[in-house]
Amino acid sequence: MNSSPSSFRNASPQQLAQSLRHARDYTLLLFDCFAAAGMDVPARVPQLRIVNPPLWELGHIAWFAEWFILREATSSHPADGNGNCLLSRGDDWFDSALVPHRSRWTLDLPAAGALKTYCHEVLDRVLDKLSREPNTDEALYPYRLALAHEDMHGEALFYTLQTLGLPAPVAAAPPQALFAPSEIGFPGGTIEMGSAGGGFVFDNERAAHARHVAPFAIDSALVSNAQYADFVADGGYDNRQFWSNAGADWLMRQERSAPRYWQRDGGQWRTVRFGELSTLAGAEPVRHLTLYEAQAYCAWAGRRLPTEAEWEYAALSGHPAFRWGQLWEWTSTPFEPYPDFAPDRYREYSQPWFSTHQALRGASFATQPRMVSAKYRNFYMPERDDMFVGLRTCAWPG
Repeated sequence: MNSSPSSFRNASPQQLAQSLRHARDYTLLLFDCFAAAGMDVPARVPQLRIVNPPLWELGHIAWFAEWFILREATSSHPADGNGNCLLSRGDDWFDSALVPHRSRWTLDLPAAGALKTYCHEVLDRVLDKLSREPNTDEALYPYRLALAHEDMHGEALFYTLQTLGLPAPVAAAPPQALFAPSEIGFPGGTIEMGSAGGGFVFDNERAAHARHVAPFAIDSALVSNAQYADFVADGGYDNRQFWSNAGADWLMRQERSAPRYWQRDGGQWRTVRFGELSTLAGAEPVRHLTLYEAQAYCAWAGRRLPTEAEWEYAALSGHPAFRWGQLWEWTSTPFEPYPDFAPDRYREYSQPWFSTHQALRGASFATQPRMVSAKYRNFYMPERDDMFVGLRTCAWPG
């Protein structure tokens, strides 16, 4: 899989208008999945560190578009927007930089119907304004930013459906990914990391810079459930030598002897997918792993995780056997700024998370195709496993 030809990064005004409509329809579709389970009211949503109340998410997504497009904010700082929110207390409710996560369950939010009306009104005004914009990167930047933001929150809502054991929309059901992995050797060399030229670029992708990559060998595909089950069967979760110090500390705080959602049923493994128990498909990529579990598997297998640079080299090589895009993939690289980093208008997107988060690459079945890019840097805390994330391995040099 390569970058989508319909990428939002270079979308024209007409393409953006279509994508913004699609994104909002999808947001509302996902919200209705929660509403059907009675979770359209924050008080009925489990208060977990890795989720937001869907009602808050709905308002926040529309507020973000209003802030950067309609109110023409030059940054995410509260003083840098123009005019008043269409909702009288919208800034107090939905500015994620100012509203602590734990408080989002107790805010006096409008009802779902009122927030849906707000979503429609913001989108109508956004599309009207977009129809008068020139087809330039500067003019279209806030629209592309708002679209990317909504698509990322849409994927997060999809994770939340899995976390809370709720059914997923039928149209977005995960595909079966069955394939036989092999190892690919690359000669290495100098590559250009980061992004240059026109179109939308996330701030953590700037600036383009040369990076030397030594020769390396990497799996063509992700580690499968069957491969990971061999690690589990060999006592992988009980053997301290496979775990880093941080991983061992994490494991001591868990009651876990297999990946999240795995359940032993006699001689086979079963797993929970969107609230339903099913037989674990051995050939599918293993998913819902923490960085620590991915590292431990690699140590057991005598392998290692790829660096960000190695992953990008392989993904952009055009090698027909290198398959990616089924799941996010852990890399061995901490999430750090590229040289000469400077935050963009959305100041909180990257900068607060450097050094504490780990870089992931690829995409998942819940990622909108227009977001897929070999340059896209995702990032999560090492202990997160609610995402659709797996791993592939590299050989050690020599």
